Amino acid sequence: MNGVQGASEIVVHYLTMHQRVVDELGRRIVGGVWEPGDPLPVEDALAAETAVSRGVLREAVKALVAKGMLHVRPRTGTRVLPPEQWNHLDRDVLRWKQAGDAAALLRDTGELRRIVEPEAARLAADRADPDDVRVLYDCLAAMEAAAAEPDRSGYVEADITFHRALLDASGNRLLGSLGRAVDIALEHSFLVSTRTPGAVEASLPGHRAVVRAVEARDPSAAAAAVLAIIEAAEKEIAQSPGKPSDATRKSSHPPARRR
Repeated sequence: MNGVQGASEIVVHYLTMHQRVVDELGRRIVGGVWEPGDPLPVEDALAAETAVSRGVLREAVKALVAKGMLHVRPRTGTRVLPPEQWNHLDRDVLRWKQAGDAAALLRDTGELRRIVEPEAARLAADRADPDDVRVLYDCLAAMEAAAAEPDRSGYVEADITFHRALLDASGNRLLGSLGRAVDIALEHSFLVSTRTPGAVEASLPGHRAVVRAVEARDPSAAAAAVLAIIEAAEKEIAQSPGKPSDATRKSSHPPARRR
């Protein structure tokens, strides 16, 4: 098999009841069950519906307020905020978008990568020290080892680690933090692109070219190599059997809005 085995859905294991309720409400908001400006059901009804105490529900609401998804006022109650106010770098929000509007998340991730990664590669070629280069080679070796395994189950994780290491090698701490913030989006993108036959084999020379350009302190070559990886990934996503359809968001909605 040329692609990475497994579906592109990211599996979540809940540790607490609080996390379960945050996840359930967040998915409803992203999925459009409650639209911007809508009030949430009254506390007693929503607590009963989600099978938790009012205290647990209140803590879940606070978590979603912190993510920019809800606004609480004494007289008007708890209302859904528009997507423009959500924290789209929040790991939970990214995961809910992956489940509710996967095609849009893939598009947004590709555009973000085009904006960020080539310039990060330029900076890495200027600033990376021998330790940074060694880490990149180690990441490349991990990708090659995973690609050689029959099921290639570790390839996506190794690929994500490589790209995070490249952002770290830029010497810009904000870029490094950005890489760790969007790894859910990268995971989703890589899970889809690597399911295209031949994608894994085709990606390795490009990653090797990035490391060599950084090691050679050639910013233009490093940026060009990263951009080539991104463009290849976009083509692979378009051809992937795991590519979400335009109907993904609609099909993920419940049949009726709940008040």
